[in-house]
Amino acid sequence: MGIYEELQARGLIAQVTDEGLIRDLINNGKATFYIGFDPTADSLHVGHFMALCLMKRLQEAGNKPIALIGGGTAMIGDPSGRSDMRQMMTTETIQHNCDCFKEQMSRFIDFSEGKALMVNNADWLMDLNYVEVLREVGAHFSVNRMLSAECYKQRMEKGLSFLEFNYMIMQSYDFYALFQKYGCNLQFGGDDQWSNMLGGTELIRRKLGKDASAMTITLLLNSEGKKMGKTQSGAVWLDPNKTSPFEFYQYWRNVADADVLKCIRMLTFLPLEEIDKMDGWEGSQLNQAKEILAFELTKLVHGEEEAVKAQESARALFSQGAATDMPTAELTAEDLSEGAIDILSMLVASGLVPSKSEARRAVQQGGVSVDGEKVMDIHTVFTADAFDGEGIVLKRGKKNFRKVVMK
Repeated sequence: MGIYEELQARGLIAQVTDEGLIRDLINNGKATFYIGFDPTADSLHVGHFMALCLMKRLQEAGNKPIALIGGGTAMIGDPSGRSDMRQMMTTETIQHNCDCFKEQMSRFIDFSEGKALMVNNADWLMDLNYVEVLREVGAHFSVNRMLSAECYKQRMEKGLSFLEFNYMIMQSYDFYALFQKYGCNLQFGGDDQWSNMLGGTELIRRKLGKDASAMTITLLLNSEGKKMGKTQSGAVWLDPNKTSPFEFYQYWRNVADADVLKCIRMLTFLPLEEIDKMDGWEGSQLNQAKEILAFELTKLVHGEEEAVKAQESARALFSQGAATDMPTAELTAEDLSEGAIDILSMLVASGLVPSKSEARRAVQQGGVSVDGEKVMDIHTVFTADAFDGEGIVLKRGKKNFRKVVMK
């Protein structure tokens, strides 16, 4: 099985512009391909996971990845999937985020000896002359076709700015510039980027007449991957200072039963033969599959040692033992009133809820427990003695835990 066939078997490929040519490129290690990343934060999150895993798979098959950081396009903002305009970013913030991205990407991609590149589209977009862009690039785009693109439809309802309208042209120019500078002959992206990528392919063909050298491929589930990276409390980051290895492990340990085998197939590097044997798993076996998924992905991002610690802590937690790697909240004497703290105040102080009103709802709905015992009375209090030793385990819902200790 070639790498192209493996990507198909893992459910990663949705559409391609020329399947025969693309299969030949990547199966024979002849692709120089790029995937774009918007530097809108100082950490990647699990919504980027599929793209990173794809780059790793293709590099291991002999192809050359280009991680394109959108330092130039971030000055405008991608309207895809947006109902409002993105916040403007400074060049200093964008550069800081780019530096953080490369460090995290290095866990997936080998940048040594020219095996992969990380480039910033600000290097060519910021120097473009406006009139030149209108004449040399804008002349190849139909406004009618652009307005029919899926990436603009949601923004059109609330008002699409001319600034954002130019995003498709800029992303298309990226492929043209990468083709010229680095021989990039293949681009990957999510299904929400399909129109933008087709624009890049068409621009190369119109300007350079390269019918067979500019191809695109899109991943149907990339957009779903972005959604997988969101929880009620925000994004699940790859930076351990933002999302601890334990929290990262717990996120994947708690995926829905219907999604676990799909995630194992798409995101882990376990052999397909091994995954195929799991297809009939159900009931308690799905919990085992979730442990496998959580361990493999935590190991990929944070290393095997942290994955082992997170798994042991999770198992200890569910057996009411001591979870050593659990996120910790520290209380001080100032948090106590007459030597004790009530359950609502402790939930807020731990960071598990933003307000006492939400804490009250969580308790009354039966979603709060302390050391495995459900707390139903909003007036429950805990004295300082309760936190002696290793503290207590405070749980809200199925996924949110804190070890609460007294400083």
